Amino acid sequence: MRIIEREQRTAEQMIRIYCRYKEGNKELCPACQELLQYAHNRLEHCTFGEQKKPCRNCPIHCYKPEMKKRMRAVMRYAGPRMIFFHPLAAIRHFMHK
Repeated sequence: MRIIEREQRTAEQMIRIYCRYKEGNKELCPACQELLQYAHNRLEHCTFGEQKKPCRNCPIHCYKPEMKKRMRAVMRYAGPRMIFFHPLAAIRHFMHK
């Protein structure tokens, strides 16, 4: 699997955990759908392509400030919980850092 696809899948898993358990929604709410689409779009158009580094270590910050803030909140909440819901994805994500 490509790095971009793996990153997209991980972002989706984190957003789904956040929306379900933090916000209490059974399905993605419109705000989380918007964030997911934005994250997928940013990853798909990453200038580094398959040589992509973790976003936190990237010299180019392509997220708008508001979306970056929202994604940080998602990652702060869902990151520690990933090990319970998606253990392999969590390990891969933390190893990639």
